[in-house]
Amino acid sequence: MLNVPSQSFPAASSQQRVSSSGRSKVPLKPGRSLMDWIRLAKSGKDLTGLRGKLIDVTEEELASHNKRDDCWICIRGLVYNVSAYMEYHPGGEQELMRAAGADGTDLFDQVHRWVNYESMLKECLVGRMAVKPSTGSKDSSSTKGQKQLVIGVPVAEEHEPSSKDITPRYDWFQTDTTITIVVYTKQKDLTSECVVADLIDGALRLEVVLGELSYLMHLRLSQDVQEHLSIQTSSGVGKVEVSMKKVSSHKWQELGEPLDSHNSLLKQNVSGIFFRKCTLVSKTPVTHDTKLLRFQLPNGTRFMVPVGNHVYLKSLVKGSEIIKPYTPVFMTLMPEHQDSTASKDTDIFLMIKIYPDGAFTSYIESLQIGATLYISNPGGQFRTSRIQDITDLYLLAAGTGFTPMAKLIRYALKNLAALRKIKLIFFNRREGDILWLDQLQHLALEEKRFEVEYVLSEPSAEWKGKRGRIETSLLSNVMSRSNNSKCFVCVCGPTRFTEQALGMLQQLGYCEEEIHAFQG
Repeated sequence: MLNVPSQSFPAASSQQRVSSSGRSKVPLKPGRSLMDWIRLAKSGKDLTGLRGKLIDVTEEELASHNKRDDCWICIRGLVYNVSAYMEYHPGGEQELMRAAGADGTDLFDQVHRWVNYESMLKECLVGRMAVKPSTGSKDSSSTKGQKQLVIGVPVAEEHEPSSKDITPRYDWFQTDTTITIVVYTKQKDLTSECVVADLIDGALRLEVVLGELSYLMHLRLSQDVQEHLSIQTSSGVGKVEVSMKKVSSHKWQELGEPLDSHNSLLKQNVSGIFFRKCTLVSKTPVTHDTKLLRFQLPNGTRFMVPVGNHVYLKSLVKGSEIIKPYTPVFMTLMPEHQDSTASKDTDIFLMIKIYPDGAFTSYIESLQIGATLYISNPGGQFRTSRIQDITDLYLLAAGTGFTPMAKLIRYALKNLAALRKIKLIFFNRREGDILWLDQLQHLALEEKRFEVEYVLSEPSAEWKGKRGRIETSLLSNVMSRSNNSKCFVCVCGPTRFTEQALGMLQQLGYCEEEIHAFQG
């Protein structure tokens, strides 16, 4: 997911800067347009040079790919081979070469952070940066132990605080039947959505997200515990408690043996992507080509996906490992209709459009109930703190770009005290493509603060709503703004839709602090 940056977007020095005369671009050769790139990406051609294999990339390996015809770039911990994209880049080859063989995250954020690079370059994904293990010390042999953090990656700050200021610590204690680990984070706004726990084959991996950083505990437990674990968070004191049931009542002399990156604090963009095997529980039609899939996390896994965040799905398809991002939804838009058997921290609901020529979605469509695939930790840049005091929330969605909006609508109606209005402007081809149409209509009738406007590009003759595609005049008509309002706009859809929407919003006077572009 992409967050509109605090800097000007694009940056004043960028060749893609939007000005009153339009966006300045480097002239491209014939046959090198955005649509030409999309056709090439969908052609099945190997754009990575690795024949579909994903690898962990070391700093040395990344640095060696720094030439025009062999150019790898790292963005937020993921490495892309952009050699094939050179001639299609609107900013020119020279801009891409500035980050050749290096981490281009900062440069990307300065120039065009709002661009949906994950979608644009998904066929160029080489893998992720290899995470260097920390040098954390092993547990002591006491029944109750306290561990100090070892910084795995330096924190980029003008004045780096001492470890005493930023370091979480943990204790553990036991009874005859339980083992409890307590992590003290010093983060007062800590919620259960900040915690991801995996207990797999006797190894505990506990990750606590702390803003831009991620604290990791990773241990091979010294004795057996039952698969199920429970998590409690105390936001007032920034405390996380993880409880596990012993298999036997024997007294533990130590908690366990440290594994890779145990007791470390890492920047999220280098902390890697962790996957666990999840089971398909149900498939429910939403429209003629879109399904709602419910996946169940393993018994020893607990996490909730924050509003606006996505997960990655991974599976082996025809001999190639494919990884794709999707934004989870709830089982239903209306809370009172939620299935009582579904748990917030053990079930993942994904609304996925099935493309007949899409290798991954066709594979997902073929999965039978009980089949498994791998799902990652939550990730994304959106923070609900950005919208706490807004009065008007506008959501521009195209097709399955509706998925991040679904949770956001529910969150806003329940939690934003100053909210006066949420308006969803929903773009689709035909009426039969509108996701959760009945539920949206019901919510609009039931909740006076919620409005929805449908815009169809290929409507039937009977359609009485708006027709056409996204245009500045249309947005101007449906997005009213009073002097005493505080507005925020979220955008999600295909790459071209998002680019057009962001340009139009800028023309209408919205600044970057008022806009967030989700991954499409």
